[in-house]
Amino acid sequence: MKRIKTDVLVIGAGSGGLSVAAGAVQMGASVTLLEGHKMGGDCLNYGCVPSKALIASGKAAWRQQHSAQYGVADAAGDADYAAAKDHVRDVIAQIEPVDSQERFEGLGVNVIREFGRFVSPSEVEAGDTVITARRIVIATGSSPLVPPIPGLESVPYETNETLFDLREKPEHLLIIGGGPIGMEMAQAHIRLGSKVTVIEGDRALGKDDPEMAAVVLDTLRAEGIVIEENALAEEVRGKAGAIEVLTKDGRSIKGTHLLMAVGRKSNTDKLDLDAAGIETTRTGIRVDDALRTTNRRVYAIGDVAGGLQFTHVAGYHAGVIIRSMLFGLPSKAKTTHIPWATYTDPELAQVGLTEAQARKEHGDRLEVVRFEFEHNDRAIAERKTKGLIKVMVVKGRPVGASIAGHQAGELISLWSLALANRMKMSQIAGMVAPYPTISEVNKRAAGAYFSPRLFENQMVKRVVGLVQRWIP
Repeated sequence: MKRIKTDVLVIGAGSGGLSVAAGAVQMGASVTLLEGHKMGGDCLNYGCVPSKALIASGKAAWRQQHSAQYGVADAAGDADYAAAKDHVRDVIAQIEPVDSQERFEGLGVNVIREFGRFVSPSEVEAGDTVITARRIVIATGSSPLVPPIPGLESVPYETNETLFDLREKPEHLLIIGGGPIGMEMAQAHIRLGSKVTVIEGDRALGKDDPEMAAVVLDTLRAEGIVIEENALAEEVRGKAGAIEVLTKDGRSIKGTHLLMAVGRKSNTDKLDLDAAGIETTRTGIRVDDALRTTNRRVYAIGDVAGGLQFTHVAGYHAGVIIRSMLFGLPSKAKTTHIPWATYTDPELAQVGLTEAQARKEHGDRLEVVRFEFEHNDRAIAERKTKGLIKVMVVKGRPVGASIAGHQAGELISLWSLALANRMKMSQIAGMVAPYPTISEVNKRAAGAYFSPRLFENQMVKRVVGLVQRWIP
């Protein structure tokens, strides 16, 4: 066995691991990076990138089929499913060099293309090499969770790790799971010409504000997606091209293809964590606020840490631990300002507390301000008027924002900034947005907070009257 020493050992070359490796090596640390599968991890190869590329193909078909409202004749918008997958592959190929082994080796990172497993609290074995590290970062991400539904083991099914290799368009796609992945892929596929049925054991988009989720779900149903809620899958049977899902309440739902999209599980199986004294929880590796595990030498970031499972969270975690590892400064991860978005059309985005959470936490101190997209001039011009924004405000500061509508994923960033810096609504209202833009929705929401204070306030009216009477 070869033996090497390094300042920082990173296990996993997904978005979090790559961010740590790039940051640490460029600041002068010696860095070794382990990756036993694909550089770029789930996000580049099976998640964010390919899914958004396929969504873009679906949108292109949809626009052609619904262009008459803009004075352009509707077209067939026939989609070539295999060609759409070529588009997906091309998008991945354009981004791959940024995450490549060659790029990171060029930065000075020692890249070893092997899985790693702990052999002691400070040593990891990877292939024929044992690495001793001052600090170790576990960034192994997550994989699709496939529940033990009776019959599933004998029926062909897709996950996000196989779906983007499928070349033949599903005639009727069944999706078990009504979360963000399930709903995004449902809309992409119906726009590309498949029939789609979503089977959800509880409420579709159940982690989002119900009012905001309804904006999206109503649109998806109008496009032809069948959404079976409170439909807990009890059995799966059939064969390729003829699959049946039976639910606990007796429903029978038939289709040609099956996608499992019920959630994610942290990738810890190959790590031999016991050898390093690292504890796990039901959702992932146990970490403290600084993202340290029960072994003080070892950090866990991103999906494997068992919290919010988003690519941007892994990148944020990387920044938190670099401060601690390289400079010895205290640094803690927070979640209050972490946004998430579902890239359906219209989009759905959230940061901070939902209305229900804010009412539970703040009671009568909470004010909820709203603004409808139908009053935004750019949305009217673009025929994108379905949606609204809600901002939860306590003592003049936003504590959460929910957006359902065109470009919600872009709009939510401002509210993440506001929560991260404890900004006041007056600071949002002081922003000047170019006209006409969708971003005016944010400013108008802030305006909705101040309108009753200014326009329905008798003291303000008396002061204005006195000024107009006495000041020339």
